[in-house]
Amino acid sequence: MSDHESSDITEPVDRTALGGTPRSTREQRQRDNRPPASPEELSRGAGAFTDNAGHTDHKVNWVVLTVSAAVILAFSLWAIIAPDNADSVMASVVDAIASGFGWYYVLTVAIVIGFVLWVALSRTGRVRLGPDHSRPSYSLFTWVSMLFAAGVGIDMLFYSVTGPVTQYMTPANADPESAEATRDAVVWTMFHYGISGWAMYSLLGAAMGYFAFRWGMPLSIRAALYPLLGRRVKGKTGHTIDIVTLVGTVMGVATSMGIGVVLLSVGFSKLFGLPDGLGLQIALVGVAVIITVAACTSGVDKGIRIISEMNLWVAGAMILYIIVTGKTSFLLNTMVANVGRFINTLPERTMETMGYEPDGADWMGGWTLFFWAFWLAWGPFVGVFLARISRGRTLREFIIAAITVPVICDFLIVTTFGNSALYEVLHGNTSFAEEAIESPEQGWYSLLEMFPGATFIIGLATLSGLLFYLTSANSGAMVMSTFSASIPDPAQDGPKWLRIFWALVTAVLTVAMLIAGGVSTMEHATLIFALPVTVIAYLVMMSFSKALRMERVQMDGVVPVQRGSSRERTWRQRLAGLRHYPDADEIRSFTADTVAPALDEVHTEFARLGYDATLTCGEDAATSLPTWTLLVPLEHHRGFQYMVAPVTTPVPSFGGRRAQSHEDYLRLEVFDQTGTRGYDLNGLTTQQIVDDVIDRYEMHLSFLTESASTDTRSRLTPPVTPVAEPSLIKDEE
Repeated sequence: MSDHESSDITEPVDRTALGGTPRSTREQRQRDNRPPASPEELSRGAGAFTDNAGHTDHKVNWVVLTVSAAVILAFSLWAIIAPDNADSVMASVVDAIASGFGWYYVLTVAIVIGFVLWVALSRTGRVRLGPDHSRPSYSLFTWVSMLFAAGVGIDMLFYSVTGPVTQYMTPANADPESAEATRDAVVWTMFHYGISGWAMYSLLGAAMGYFAFRWGMPLSIRAALYPLLGRRVKGKTGHTIDIVTLVGTVMGVATSMGIGVVLLSVGFSKLFGLPDGLGLQIALVGVAVIITVAACTSGVDKGIRIISEMNLWVAGAMILYIIVTGKTSFLLNTMVANVGRFINTLPERTMETMGYEPDGADWMGGWTLFFWAFWLAWGPFVGVFLARISRGRTLREFIIAAITVPVICDFLIVTTFGNSALYEVLHGNTSFAEEAIESPEQGWYSLLEMFPGATFIIGLATLSGLLFYLTSANSGAMVMSTFSASIPDPAQDGPKWLRIFWALVTAVLTVAMLIAGGVSTMEHATLIFALPVTVIAYLVMMSFSKALRMERVQMDGVVPVQRGSSRERTWRQRLAGLRHYPDADEIRSFTADTVAPALDEVHTEFARLGYDATLTCGEDAATSLPTWTLLVPLEHHRGFQYMVAPVTTPVPSFGGRRAQSHEDYLRLEVFDQTGTRGYDLNGLTTQQIVDDVIDRYEMHLSFLTESASTDTRSRLTPPVTPVAEPSLIKDEE
């Protein structure tokens, strides 16, 4: 009987005695589990991912691990035991998806591109992946190298020759071997390896990095959905999300590895005289697993970074060699023409479904939809890795870099190989064209044999492919271990044994799909398992936009300090500050003599007025200098924080300064809950600091007023009836 049905009963029913749940407990649980509707509630998200004892150490999520592994191993056994049946069934499913859901894949990718551009170009684009004062950990070159290497697999080399040749010989919407087919042949492959895939990476990477580094949540998809689902992300709902994400990721990585070993086996056969075939491919998978296990245990800062930088240098050398020793003028002319046509036709291609073409569904299933599914499956994997290396970057910097710099590198590879292959076909080498279509791996190496010093370029290309392959396998093992473990600290990776486990599982799946039918089976599996990932992409966009709406509310609520405020320096203080760079001893003395008394005076007044304010002294880990933090809790709202902490800053090499004996000096900066406010308190008087605290408090109240007037609730975040009495809260299990 529902509560509404029992409203005419005069005697209250003790639901606890009847074995039910007290109404107050249920309402409290609903209130606790509902999605956050304010920045204050969002700030509690980190606590949703600790266990009941408050522990934050990483531990294996056995539900996600066992279910995901069971699904993948069952699929692998099916492919090994009944390869023909597996291949035919998956082909039938792919045909159904291509004809019935092709528009859905195309529309999803278009929406993702529009969304990430909106995030990057809007005001919230200047929000950082971390506190406002955080800065990047890696140099620009290292960061770009890792962006490129993580998001590009060896499959790009595989398709860089067969793609353009196929689109020239058998185009979908042009006459075969026509001028129109020639102009579009390379551009289609550029399109498939262009902005669309990197937009998906940017979406998931930016969302996961934002919630992990700015709000202290784990680096995972379920954490990125916290604003939408609340604490339910910790229970069955969160497990389901992680299972779907993990299975799709393993399928995507296994597909790239499978394509990679097919290509690499030909290279090793040509270099070392080994017999090409399934045996060599399985042996390469085994060797790659051993190398991956050794590399992945070294972490991001060692193994992956070194491989990524080496990868970029080797790929650059390979492209330069082909351009210089090949048809240089033709390659450069067509490269410029390809880029121009890509830009000019991008909107049209993005929304193209081939609905008017007789065999449009078949073409879409084998090309565009496969690649879109590939990027969707790879999205969580690459997104975690990109977020992991991008702490401190702004959303605008992260997204713009991710959809431009790696894409330019992709274009260089595709146009160099694609146009080199097309040149041969245009000049009558039909046997090469047939080989590139029927056996892409053989066609790729056949092209390399046409260049001077064939052994050298084949060796260089095989090394480049091997590095692409190892980077994907290494990063994949690390990310899979993260998805199958509960790791509240985004700086930590999954346990080493778990990374080894996923490297082995991915290898088994790769071998299974090679046995079942090779590349075509891998393409089918990727397209099928990426379908549920599209739903996660939409949920992430909804969740991320909700959080960014809260960021805009906070931006609108920050009122600039009026000119003439008593906290501002006098002109003599400002001029003196231009010539003065305090050291640790001076900062310690100023903190004790000026900052501490000022904050103590304000704290005393807050307490006298009835506020539950606290003033605490801590120690800065980097400088061992004291920090002071004034906290004023505000019920049902984000509390007020005024923290004064030292920040090490390089002494500028300009301005009217005296000679300094040290290269760095210290600033006493003010921090609120999202980071530094960017100004220095050193040199102010006690009264000026008191006035600054009150100014900041007034700003905070203004932010709360603006936040309250902005409707951040939706049908997904319904209002909750206040609960009078507290009760124990139990997470969804």
